[in-house]
Amino acid sequence: MYGGMLMKIKVDRRIAEAAVLGGAFFGGGGGGDLNLGLKHAKLAVELGEVVIVDVESVPKDKYIATASMVGAPAAKERYLLPAHAIKSTELFMNVAGVPLGGLISSENGGYSTINGWIQSALLGIPIVDAPADGRAHPTGVMGAMGLHKIPGYISVQTAVGGSKEKGRYVEAIVRGSLERAAKMIRETAVQAGGLVAVTRNPATPDYVKENAAVGALSQAIKVGRIIQENRSDVYQMIGEITEYLGAGKIIDSGKVEEVRLETRGGFDIGRIIVGGSTNTKYEVTFWNEFMTVEDSKGRRHGTFPDLIVMIDIQQGLPLTSADVKKGDKVVLVVIPREYLLLGAGVRDPEILKQIGEIVGKIR
Repeated sequence: MYGGMLMKIKVDRRIAEAAVLGGAFFGGGGGGDLNLGLKHAKLAVELGEVVIVDVESVPKDKYIATASMVGAPAAKERYLLPAHAIKSTELFMNVAGVPLGGLISSENGGYSTINGWIQSALLGIPIVDAPADGRAHPTGVMGAMGLHKIPGYISVQTAVGGSKEKGRYVEAIVRGSLERAAKMIRETAVQAGGLVAVTRNPATPDYVKENAAVGALSQAIKVGRIIQENRSDVYQMIGEITEYLGAGKIIDSGKVEEVRLETRGGFDIGRIIVGGSTNTKYEVTFWNEFMTVEDSKGRRHGTFPDLIVMIDIQQGLPLTSADVKKGDKVVLVVIPREYLLLGAGVRDPEILKQIGEIVGKIR
């Protein structure tokens, strides 16, 4: 709320671009493809009205669902269309059995910040400024706002994706415990060629207000405006973003010397070596998102859910783990978790234990 007034923003092309650019910063190596995010954000605005409201605007007798993409961004046969996202939400509305009053994204990211926007434009459902998480994360449970801890909570998840021509097209409706349902949806993404559009996890406005990253969408738009105005001067851009967020620093800059990536179980997993200044090298591990950054002297500079950002110096844009190539000139930035808007799903120590097992690093 602003000055006692309920917030309502009608998205135009400039706001759409800012949301995607800022979202890419909060993607921290994940969060989907920025170029596709720009394309689909502008498409949503052309198709109809995309309206962003605050959580207080959603009637108490309605529910809020999460819109997401699930899968491995580098998967070779991934195939996802706007129609898949619309179909996923239509399926959800048919099977969830609750009145839908709003959609939230699962997270911020170059694509995921605009999760739900195309559905909003065509189905008339408002977007709520309360993503399940204010930064991108790898697993469905991390974007579930702690719902997995509610005894007896039954998750409803619908997923659509894949190419019909290649025999990969899948529609899935899953009900069950949240963690089991999330695993089933992840397997659906594998069967679809790597990526599916998902609508999931109905929750009350009060629950979302307490457990989501309230205000993280408008925060991404603000950071995106800083990027729009400063792309030609990366260091000025980073300075203004860290000042706005209240913390963060440049770890170093240098050239990408090595990228190891494998797609496993519907995730992109690997590590990147960056040659920094004064003969220091940096190892960045990732599990879709950047998980850790350490220097060659063994010092840890950031650990998820700290936001580790790799910015392409020439383009002035954040990179995802799927985009990073040998020879890229990059700046490494870390924003401490205490200065991020995080949902309940990434504040859970039990969930975070998985990171060490996946990337081979002790927290």
